[in-house]
Amino acid sequence: MTRWLSKLSAATGIAAAFIALAAPAHAEKRVALVIGNNDYRNVPKLQKAVNDARTMGDTLKQLGFSVMVAENLNRQAFSETLLAFDRTVEAGDTAFFFYAGHGFEIAGQNFLLPTDVPAATEGQEELVRDASVLADRIIERLQNKKARTSILVFDACRNNPFERPGTRAVAGGGGLAPMTQLPEGVFSVFSAGPRQTALDRLSNDDANPNSVFTRTFAKELLQPGENLVQVAQRTRRMVSEMADTVKHKQIPVYFDQMVDDVFLNGVAKGQADAAKPAASPQQLAALPPVSVPKLPKEEAINAPIASFSRHNGGWTVVFSIADPTLGISWRMGDSGDFRETGFIDTLDPRTRKRMPNPSIELPADAAAGTIQLRYVDTQGEMQGPFPIKFDPEAALIRDQRKILDMTATSWLSFREFNGLLVYYTHLVSYRCAIREARIGIDTAVPDKVLKLPACDLRDPGSISAGMPLYMKLAPTTQSISVELTYRDGSVSEIKTFRR
Repeated sequence: MTRWLSKLSAATGIAAAFIALAAPAHAEKRVALVIGNNDYRNVPKLQKAVNDARTMGDTLKQLGFSVMVAENLNRQAFSETLLAFDRTVEAGDTAFFFYAGHGFEIAGQNFLLPTDVPAATEGQEELVRDASVLADRIIERLQNKKARTSILVFDACRNNPFERPGTRAVAGGGGLAPMTQLPEGVFSVFSAGPRQTALDRLSNDDANPNSVFTRTFAKELLQPGENLVQVAQRTRRMVSEMADTVKHKQIPVYFDQMVDDVFLNGVAKGQADAAKPAASPQQLAALPPVSVPKLPKEEAINAPIASFSRHNGGWTVVFSIADPTLGISWRMGDSGDFRETGFIDTLDPRTRKRMPNPSIELPADAAAGTIQLRYVDTQGEMQGPFPIKFDPEAALIRDQRKILDMTATSWLSFREFNGLLVYYTHLVSYRCAIREARIGIDTAVPDKVLKLPACDLRDPGSISAGMPLYMKLAPTTQSISVELTYRDGSVSEIKTFRR
């Protein structure tokens, strides 16, 4: 999200936007990964997931996509396939991901189950997590590749695959959880709503090779002149009506974070006449139009922002104020006196006066709240107060993630001492930002979970006696790959460390 730091920079941003509008549009490339899993070893097999993947692959090829189709993937093959797909995606592309198979929701997160997922029972949620692929990770990969449009479709809303007669199933439920917190440019579709299950067939006499959702969705994708929202809405209505005929509740849902309309098979009716001369007949889809940036409200243009960093003594909060200032004051909450931040021994070249101190300190146990910030501008007028939210846990995670991103070369280090050791002290030091760390020994695919100590929010950087900081390796080990899943659900690039 762009910030206008001053009225001058706002004007510059507007000018740049118009220049961008005048520039030629990016030549869109379309790539797709389609996965279907039938042959599960330890949970019930499926009948139509592979067929669904093949049907979607054929459909997307008709829409101009370069398609990778993968079937019956175990955990390692799943990871390798995602890596191969990563290499095909470039900045500005339209990327389509389709998955048919077992999916499972744990604590609001959706996991795609490889064919070798173990038969977990009550209390073994971590076993499922470790053996599966987090759906959010797919989105993060496409964001890292800077895909312009990411479309994700999950026909995985089936019954709990871990239910067994006479046993208590792993905590979770049929269907998948809604994915409401999507980044811009992402459109996702689920074959059924939250806690609903998707039908493979309408009756025993239903000979269609595809699930009720996929047979409908694939057909709607080929309808000319429909944007993604229209495709999803028509699919939802038709699937719901078909499910009603057998007294089953299945209402597909979609989550839309698209800025522009996206048409996969031609532009909307009436839009084609106003468009420029058509491209070659092989070009089946229209590029989304470029949108004009929306200007922020005038009163928000110069609002201060803050960055938070945690250290042994507590918190340092650094304020960024676009305007030159003659003084800064603050208070915690909506009542009480404002406190001056004081000055530092530096002249502000814009005012030729001592620069107000842009930072404050908060104690280590500071509670969540709102910092009210105000400042005196060069005209001597008081601006503000401006509310700045302080959430210690969220701020800690952001700060530690930033450090991890900047110091990726320090995540691991090799040492030879009574054998070959690899130290991961750096990851332990900033573990509060990490939900999961995966490593791969002599492989580019991080396929093992690296256990880290639990995060102590009261003393997040502490390393106490007995904490595991290293692991022994075979003397022939040459490299280790590392992938971090952060607490916010985002995923790092895979880093490889060599001896």
